Amino acid sequence: MTDHAPPADAPPAGGPHADAPPPSAADAPPLPAADDDAPPSGLRALLPDLAPWRASRDFRRLWVSGLISTFGSFLTFVALPVQIKELTGSAAAVGAIGAVELVPLIVCGLYGGALADAADKRRLIVWTEAGLAVLSAALLGNALLPEPAVWPLYAVAALSSALTAVQRPALDALWPRIVAHDQLPAATALNSLRWTVGGVAGPAVAGVIVAYAGLGPAYAADLGTFVVSLVLVARIAAQPAAREAAKPSLRAIAEGARYAWGRKELLGTYAVDLAAMFLAMPLAVLPFLADELHARWALGLMYAALPFGALLVSVTSGWTSRVRRHGRMVVAAALLWGLAVAAAGVVGNVWLVLLFLAVAGGCDMVSGIFRGAMWNQTIPDALRGRLAGIELLSYSVGPQLGQVRSGGLAAWWGVRASVWSGGLLCAGAVGLLAVCLPGLMAYDARTDVHARRLREERALAVREAA
Repeated sequence: MTDHAPPADAPPAGGPHADAPPPSAADAPPLPAADDDAPPSGLRALLPDLAPWRASRDFRRLWVSGLISTFGSFLTFVALPVQIKELTGSAAAVGAIGAVELVPLIVCGLYGGALADAADKRRLIVWTEAGLAVLSAALLGNALLPEPAVWPLYAVAALSSALTAVQRPALDALWPRIVAHDQLPAATALNSLRWTVGGVAGPAVAGVIVAYAGLGPAYAADLGTFVVSLVLVARIAAQPAAREAAKPSLRAIAEGARYAWGRKELLGTYAVDLAAMFLAMPLAVLPFLADELHARWALGLMYAALPFGALLVSVTSGWTSRVRRHGRMVVAAALLWGLAVAAAGVVGNVWLVLLFLAVAGGCDMVSGIFRGAMWNQTIPDALRGRLAGIELLSYSVGPQLGQVRSGGLAAWWGVRASVWSGGLLCAGAVGLLAVCLPGLMAYDARTDVHARRLREERALAVREAA
């Protein structure tokens, strides 16, 4: 599965969220924090907050399902380009995977967001997960042929991108329903931990399987993870659409876009992430950077450094549950991401490069945790799927376009210049966005009117259910 509590009622379409600016948080006194317990100290303050895991059975099932499926998806992530390389011997043919995935990602991501608002989210996740399992079986069948064909690999890549784009908004919209409002930052951190564990372990295991057992066993293992994931997802409670949910249509997608445009602090999170990924994503030039440093042996370590840094943040994420100024953390982390990438391009020692790449990965994870917290704690249930579709584009399209930028600039100006200049441009762009979007810097989870509204609705739903 490729990766939020009863549903909260959204304002009516065409209401205040569509055309007028949101009311100021100063119009009402702040609510007390949801958790008045004394904060933990010492090592406990750094360890991940397990409150969502302890409190929600559906969260546990979905988290374990996601961990297993993420691990399996990384098996195919490694095996698919290896198979295309073996069949064609062409680097361009391998690079074409990204091209065939991009259009389905954009189109189906926006439609998937509208569909997630209008359908039962669990059912949508189950059906897309089943579709992804069928595609994994198709890869396995093709790999077992005496002469595997190339075109099914591209077809599966495109269809998998489409199904993932439909599934992801439903997943993102589901977390606020199954986790208490005040526990959503902790849930975001735990989900990040799940992804980084799968992102570090999956490629490593995939490399061993592909090298020593072959492509068929790698695809078979991925298929097995989908089966286990399906069993777990099917056991969570039904998650029907909110009463106010609009039917999936261009008008519904436009309504979600208008809402996002009216929420400047949300708009700021999308813009900051796009700037950081487009301007400073260095993955495409890492093989060439390793050559320039005369350290080809370190290429694998360079690729692993970013997720390793993210993993370190995830396993020490307990402090994130006690931060309330999420917008400032998004900006600070993205700024440091750019500076760390720039430093990786300047230094000439491979160990320092690895250090700065790990720092960059950690900063990217911090930014992701607080972006997710802002989204999950403030977006109405009836619009959450459509906004998740926009979020999908912001954190998926940016890295892909960033690969094109870094590769093109490296060919024109040089590899290290491409890396350090992109990092500095990222830092400058993020600083400019912080100045132009003061609502992002002023965001406070305790006083934000949208977060307050969802907290009050959640508390009312709990009282009515008692």
